[in-house]
Amino acid sequence: MNLIFLGPPGAGKGTQAKRVVEKYGIPQISTGDMLREAVAKGTELGKKAKEYMDKGELVPDEVVIGIVKERLQQPDCEKGFILDGFPRTLAQAEALDEMLKELDKKIDAVINVAVPEEEVVKRITYRRTCKNCGAVYHLIYAPPKEDNKCDKCGGELYQRDDDKEETVRERYRVYRENTEPLIDYYRKKGILYDVDGTKDIEGVWKEIEAILEKIKS
Repeated sequence: MNLIFLGPPGAGKGTQAKRVVEKYGIPQISTGDMLREAVAKGTELGKKAKEYMDKGELVPDEVVIGIVKERLQQPDCEKGFILDGFPRTLAQAEALDEMLKELDKKIDAVINVAVPEEEVVKRITYRRTCKNCGAVYHLIYAPPKEDNKCDKCGGELYQRDDDKEETVRERYRVYRENTEPLIDYYRKKGILYDVDGTKDIEGVWKEIEAILEKIKS
């Protein structure tokens, strides 16, 4: 199965994609993770990406599309893949369609995890990340045992720049403006499935699992 996960920042797409990986054995391709890795390593691509990410803006298409194309040609994608965080715009969706034609692949389903803005703000602005090992906590849903201290390594917790409220609201605005047209694009193709992202993790997973079993059968 070749899948796309759509939804605003903080919708829980990554968490659900990991469950799909575990159950169906296909790789999750998260452009966010790939970009953050490039930022952490300080590569040329990473430095470019960081300028945009810190402002809550989208990383330019040519940067992202280059990364994705290389990734889809790796052997572990032969039986399928999950694109998480890409495409984000109609231009990217069209470029992806062209790219998949070249690779003789197609998208089987687009899972749209819908979450309203205020819920997104609550989920993201309460996130804290360990400076040392990168573990992520949530002050409401998954707090550390000790304030401001990582359970795993004792490192100091901090709020990433792209987790601050002003940036989160800007990211949601950018998402609505750029990504929501994709919902119509894929709905017209007949491969879009809506999922209620305000449910708990288990509830969202049950919806997604039912969709994937239907596609497989």
